[in-house]
Amino acid sequence: MNAPSRGVPRRRDPLVAAALVLLAAMALGVIVVPMLSRQNALAIGDVLALRNLPPGSRDVTGAFHLLGTDRFGRDLFVRIMLAGRISLAVGVVGSVAAAGLGTIVGALAAWIGGIADRVLMALTDALLAVPRLVLLLVCAALWRPGLTAVVVVLIATGWMGVARMVRAEVLGVRAQPFVDAAVSLGARSSRVLWRHALPNALGPAIVATALGVGNAILLESGLSFLGLGVQPPTPSWGNMIAGGRDLIVTAPWISLAPGIALVLTVLACTLLGDWLRDRVAGDAPRLFGERA
Repeated sequence: MNAPSRGVPRRRDPLVAAALVLLAAMALGVIVVPMLSRQNALAIGDVLALRNLPPGSRDVTGAFHLLGTDRFGRDLFVRIMLAGRISLAVGVVGSVAAAGLGTIVGALAAWIGGIADRVLMALTDALLAVPRLVLLLVCAALWRPGLTAVVVVLIATGWMGVARMVRAEVLGVRAQPFVDAAVSLGARSSRVLWRHALPNALGPAIVATALGVGNAILLESGLSFLGLGVQPPTPSWGNMIAGGRDLIVTAPWISLAPGIALVLTVLACTLLGDWLRDRVAGDAPRLFGERA
């Protein structure tokens, strides 16, 4: 089999490129749109003529509503962007923090070994045996609903899988001869862990973090839909969908617009996470026609 000629573009994945563009546009929109909009996304209007306007309409003041308005006369596009700011922040912070906690637990369990390893892994396995949605509902019921509670719950229920992966990677490094050689030459155990073991475990942890962002956004939206997450009038894609469910026949755009935003964002995060996993494994197509 002939080697690929130098300078020939590798295969591209247009879906992953589109996902990257979508996430970049969403990230820009959630920052810029709420700042530049003249409409208050949180205020409750008292003018009946502003309520439940369909997409692409103008209200009595002449303001244009790209995605229409909700039952309180608030612009849906602005609220979706503001809700996206919250959902993306919760997804990124929750996933990164959970991966960080899992990395610490897994690395310590593998490096210390003995009873510490058995106790930490027994706790990890016990939590993994319970479906995450059940853990989320139990934890959410113990705290007062709100943004901080959602982030804490996502961290508390999302670190176990990463801990398992990191432990396996660190155990593999620990068994290498150079580790024993470094320790015998006087290197501190913590230095060997920091310089050699953890860098080898970062690849799986980063992939798990990327894949976890979309999952965290979806879980946050589910909690908010059930009334256990972000509380109105602060918008979240979940509580926006819940707020329009009783108008799904007469004003379906109130629930459909945030629902579509949620689906596209989670799908884009998942595609990028899958691509990153394949890239770490060395079997991913390049983006935008990168050359070998």
